[in-house]
Amino acid sequence: MIMKNYGFIRTAAAVPAVRIADTEYNAAEICRLAGDAFDKEVSLVAFPELSLTGYSCGDLFAMNPLVKGAENGVKKILEFSRGKAMTIVVGAPVPYRSRLYDCAVVIRNGNVKGIVPKTYIPSSDSRWFASGSDFLSPDVRNDGALLSNGKDHVREGYCGEIRYAGQRCNISPNMLFGLGGYTFAVELGNDLWAPVPPSSLHALQGAQIIVNLSADNEILMRDRYRNGLLGQHSAKTICGYIYASAGYGESSQDLVYAGAASIWENGEQLAENERFRIESSLIVADIDAEKLENLRRRSGTFRSLSPAGTDASSYYRLYNRVSLGDPCETDFEKELFRYIEPHPFVPEEDLDYRCREILSMQVIALVRRLSHINCHTAVLGISGGLDSTLALLVTAMAFDKLGWNHDRIVAVTMPGFGTTSRTKNNAWDLMEALGVTCREISIVQACEQHFKDIGHDPAKHDATYENSQARERTQILMDIANQTGGIVVGTGDLSEMALGWATYNGDHMSMYCVNAGIPKTLVRSLVKWAAENRFDSGDAASSGRGVREILLDIVDTPISPELLPANEKGEIQQVTEDLVGPYELHDFFIYNFMRNGYSPDKIYFLARKAFSHPEECPICHPEERSDVRISTYNDETIMKWLKTFVRRFFSQQFKRSCMPDGPKVGSVGLSPRGDWNMPSDAWSTLFQDNI
Repeated sequence: MIMKNYGFIRTAAAVPAVRIADTEYNAAEICRLAGDAFDKEVSLVAFPELSLTGYSCGDLFAMNPLVKGAENGVKKILEFSRGKAMTIVVGAPVPYRSRLYDCAVVIRNGNVKGIVPKTYIPSSDSRWFASGSDFLSPDVRNDGALLSNGKDHVREGYCGEIRYAGQRCNISPNMLFGLGGYTFAVELGNDLWAPVPPSSLHALQGAQIIVNLSADNEILMRDRYRNGLLGQHSAKTICGYIYASAGYGESSQDLVYAGAASIWENGEQLAENERFRIESSLIVADIDAEKLENLRRRSGTFRSLSPAGTDASSYYRLYNRVSLGDPCETDFEKELFRYIEPHPFVPEEDLDYRCREILSMQVIALVRRLSHINCHTAVLGISGGLDSTLALLVTAMAFDKLGWNHDRIVAVTMPGFGTTSRTKNNAWDLMEALGVTCREISIVQACEQHFKDIGHDPAKHDATYENSQARERTQILMDIANQTGGIVVGTGDLSEMALGWATYNGDHMSMYCVNAGIPKTLVRSLVKWAAENRFDSGDAASSGRGVREILLDIVDTPISPELLPANEKGEIQQVTEDLVGPYELHDFFIYNFMRNGYSPDKIYFLARKAFSHPEECPICHPEERSDVRISTYNDETIMKWLKTFVRRFFSQQFKRSCMPDGPKVGSVGLSPRGDWNMPSDAWSTLFQDNI
């Protein structure tokens, strides 16, 4: 059976406990750890800088027995690697033309596929090692196209040709290694800390993954600085970054080596080991190389950095490309070594910060719009549901920032055929508690007259029955805005617009939509956060309930447009998520489709990992999440609503093509003016077939 990789590559960073200058022992420990990685179906494993000898050998590097011992160690690793579809990158001192270089040796299936020397040598190490920049000079270029492994190598740039560990291969800091359809490159230690790291240029040449063999010593707060650097660099270059640094066994004569190892992807840490271990360690993570490619293609900054015409244009041409074959055949269905966030718009990490920032962005955007048009009032329709509640809270905070009285906020509740006492009471209590101007206008008689006018049977609860109510409410709000010299503040959210779950020219339309960038799962979190952090029980409605109590009840109310009559108990009969699907699933689909550019089959694969059996994730513990509950859905349910999402997303673009202004607050936006540009007549066939 052919296993699908979904664009993932399984990677590992290994930190062996070394013996200084004992190359035979170190080679054996490297092989043992590489064997553990192979058992986990790893395609690419990285070891620390000079891991065959130990980094802290000092003047022993000038001794031939140590250098030859490292070469013999490489031979043992070559023998170990035979027959294995795994790439091993190990650190060793390599002699070339009477100089010694601090190198990464790239090994695959019994072959040395290339040697990458360190470019930026710290002053303390320049006593023994030369810089890899030597190989970027024309005087070391080898004429002709004869390469150590025949057609696998393509001579394009400057490099040295060396016989090492019984094989002929190339040595150059500018090498790109192909694994299937994806590419990695290597830098060592201090290269990352340079003003322009070599990996920045490697990434521009197509390397989606960077391997760093390091020997970073620990000082106080160094780990935080290093993680910040790794996160920022992997985000800036939109790459996966594998970092392995020297650990236990290095000399503690003057420095401490903690054995830091971590794996990153576009600024996010996928895995990190425990530092200061006595034992060897191995961490594994699945890097999404397809996602990195998607993000790069959509990044204007990344695309605009063209080699042509730059001062560094000659440097760009000095690359040698090596094909390593396909990655290891990995069963990602069985096990995925990365955490899949079920609620990407509402991750638990920094939730307090996120809610505070988003509300601030919504408020300042509305402040700017209200002040610019010299608006006298803001008019909102209040249903007692989540969306209109959030819009009202944002409007109240905007008026506070402007120093305007809340009585200039005209809040209108418009009960219809499906309005329940719970939502109506919540709407009234919230308006009273916030001190806004309250109005109640029933739409029942107007809709009944409208049904007579157009000849519609009110007993027929179809789209006409429902949408007439939504458009009647919008007409009332627009006319009141004209009447009071204000604008209608829209309440619709991003999830509704993605699904087209809005009545065209009904709740679809407003004069400014403050929730345009807020998906439904985030709306709920924002209202809950505002209840717990922004409003207390000091202000109360005539019912005696304070703002916080009202908001928490709204959070617990089922989501519904309330366009169909209530049941015999007076309870909500029309639950949106029963009709269109769970919003936590749709928000998962929206984020991964729009932000990451995933195909539907990959979204289905990830959704099953996130929602079917979240407890099976090998690197996380979802039960430790405190604020957000992870629901469980079977495969059939996920598939059903994914098909619904794809169908509705394509068919409802015409509503998004003319949506009102509204602030973007996250990485996903639907505005046709700057975020999502899609023809309203696009067919979904290709995407439906992909499912």
